[in-house]
Amino acid sequence: MTRTLAYPAAAPEAAVEYFGAELGFEVDPDDLVQDLEAGRTEGYVVVETRAPEAFAHARIPGAVNLPYRNLTAESTKHLDRDLVYVCYCESAVCNAATKGALKLAELGFKVKRLSGGITGWIAAGYPVEGSTAGTTEPGIRCAC
Repeated sequence: MTRTLAYPAAAPEAAVEYFGAELGFEVDPDDLVQDLEAGRTEGYVVVETRAPEAFAHARIPGAVNLPYRNLTAESTKHLDRDLVYVCYCESAVCNAATKGALKLAELGFKVKRLSGGITGWIAAGYPVEGSTAGTTEPGIRCAC
């Protein structure tokens, strides 16, 4: 028996449910950049969940900074509850986006997470704003 098939594949109906649910939780950089470049920004906000210094260093154009450590009912009372908040952080090995999405969801907001974080975004060649925009300085770090 192959390792690939050591566990049988799920039934198509189960796969539809599973993968459909997974896409309800995440968006990939390619889909997001296409929407941003086409001006399709209605219905969602891109949220950097790391510390303000990380946000100042490099961020997705148009993103807002909502550090996950500061998310409370009081700090989010001005946010529109009809929008989806697309959270991102440093990378797939940083969980600030997950922590931010969890806190926002606990506060009653609709959320998604951006796959790969800002490092995945930059690796794909997409534009950034901030103090390192247009440079080759690596300097991206967790900064949770």
